Amino acid sequence: MPLTRRHLLAAAGLASVGAAAARPARAQSYGQRVAITGDDGKAVANSVLPGEITGQIPALRGVTYAGPKDAETTLYEFYDFNCPWCRKAAADVVSLHDSDTALRIGFVQNPILSPESAQAAKVMLAVQRKLGSAAAFQFYRTLLSRPGRIDGLGALAVATTLGIPQAEAEEIADSDEVRLALRSHMRMAADLGLYATPSYVLGNAGILGHPGAKSMAKMIAATRRCDRLAC
Repeated sequence: MPLTRRHLLAAAGLASVGAAAARPARAQSYGQRVAITGDDGKAVANSVLPGEITGQIPALRGVTYAGPKDAETTLYEFYDFNCPWCRKAAADVVSLHDSDTALRIGFVQNPILSPESAQAAKVMLAVQRKLGSAAAFQFYRTLLSRPGRIDGLGALAVATTLGIPQAEAEEIADSDEVRLALRSHMRMAADLGLYATPSYVLGNAGILGHPGAKSMAKMIAATRRCDRLAC
């Protein structure tokens, strides 16, 4: 049944959150597998992830990518639109994208905090499905630059500025394709033990929380040199 604006994706969002939460994580517990600190000088939780799981991330449907397809390094961000740290993280991730032309960034939905987060995630997936990654990246930048709580109606308003009529955006966001894509994203996050937002996957390393732009740039450089977060 088509969703109304007032109830946009709430039921589907709750179902997706429940499905992901019920699936046990298969990654090892996070600690300090590699001794790294964030921009604030505090230890950053990280772990080595199973390659058989991280190798499945590129096959996920609906991942938004920014950066060249043939980039030597790919950073995946798993995030929730209503995570307090995700706004700061978004600004830093965009800065990394702008300054590192050899970096590809994949944006994976993990709306674990609220049904409103799931609503916004499904609208971004609808934008990606209709217009492609460039438009979806702009959606991400725009929505996370705005103050206040993010919900489905706010997300739809941004989608319309990108050229998708609101009714069409709702229809795509309520489709089985988007629902299954969101579920697969959240299952991947659960399998990788990414219980904090934002979290990152860099190579076969998992990073819990946002370490800051400078620390992230150092980890990317180290991954290129020695395939570890720090050499």
